[in-house]
Amino acid sequence: MTTDARTEPTGPATVGAGRRWSMLGASTLAQASAAVMMHGPAFLIPALCEQRGLSLAEAGAVAAAPMVGVMLTLVAWGLLSDRRGERLALVAGLALTAAAGGLSLLADGDLLLAAALLLGGAAAASTNAASGRVVVGWFPPQRRGLAMGIRQMAQPVGVGVAAVTIAAVADAHGVRAALLVPTLAALVALVVVALVVLDPPRPPAAEAREARNPYRADGFLARVHGVSVLLVVPQFVVWTFSLVWLVEERGWSPAAAGALVAGAQVAAALGRIGAGQLSDLVRSRMRPLRWVAVAASATMALLGLAAGLGSALAVPLLVVATVLTVADNGLAFTAVAERAGPFWSGRALGVQNTAQFLTAALVPPLGGLLVTHAGYAASFAIVAALPLLAVGLVPVAAERDLE
Repeated sequence: MTTDARTEPTGPATVGAGRRWSMLGASTLAQASAAVMMHGPAFLIPALCEQRGLSLAEAGAVAAAPMVGVMLTLVAWGLLSDRRGERLALVAGLALTAAAGGLSLLADGDLLLAAALLLGGAAAASTNAASGRVVVGWFPPQRRGLAMGIRQMAQPVGVGVAAVTIAAVADAHGVRAALLVPTLAALVALVVVALVVLDPPRPPAAEAREARNPYRADGFLARVHGVSVLLVVPQFVVWTFSLVWLVEERGWSPAAAGALVAGAQVAAALGRIGAGQLSDLVRSRMRPLRWVAVAASATMALLGLAAGLGSALAVPLLVVATVLTVADNGLAFTAVAERAGPFWSGRALGVQNTAQFLTAALVPPLGGLLVTHAGYAASFAIVAALPLLAVGLVPVAAERDLE
């Protein structure tokens, strides 16, 4: 029996360390460019209102279109990665992302613009599972936590790039010019991925037909998904309401509040690397995941108490909460890919992301209702209960040896 090169039973040693790290860089760039497409349109909202006369609700609907596309296609892109390889998924997805960006430049009406952005998000979703599988597939177990932590920096970096560029370009040159940012970002990532990324090694293709559905084997993956859903709520509560809390409750200027939030995001990105490195050192993903859940719960509770008392400690606690509430992402993502295996990890990572995106989409409206009726301090404290629930759900005992 013959197999194609992609399915030969080779290992990480088949490429040098430099090539592995270059593929990590390319995968991170791909995810960051996708984040510009997914989250960047949110920074068009002021321009859509001022230049096109949309209401805030209408502009928000247009800006949310990419996220709808993401949620519709995450699992499908994961299936393509499992069946045909990560490189194909990344190249095809980034090419389609750039094409959808081009369509957005040509869209005359707001409905057409929203449709183009939806297609852009649907295409950009390819990077979520495929880029993660590239990292897990090419790095050995003792380096995967650190590597995935670096890759997980892509989202805040992409959001930061979008925040710095899109609003300013839209204000100076219009919405259409601003849409060049995600389009060009996708094109740059496409070229780099095409030049650098190789499909990770896998067992012989015949084993794919015999690979068991990991969801039927035990409840490990389902429990990790559940933990991630519980932990994504405080993450997006902090992301969504920190700036407005600083302005309304603490009397900060919008510029000062924005600077603090941006700095906290940088610290959060570095925190993801630290959590990944810790998981490599202790040779466990689940134990650090439980520690993060405990710390996130305690910090959110203390933030609620400090905010209620008007204490000066509330602001540094907000920064700590920003770091801790995102530190779980890389740990869970790596654990899901490792447990699902080479023939199921794409779909499993698609399910992981879909559950998180769906939950995150509910946080702003439901969190807004909670803040309206209970206030910021009580809302922070109430949300602390969710990571506390996650502590008992983390499947520490069911974790396998990283080797």
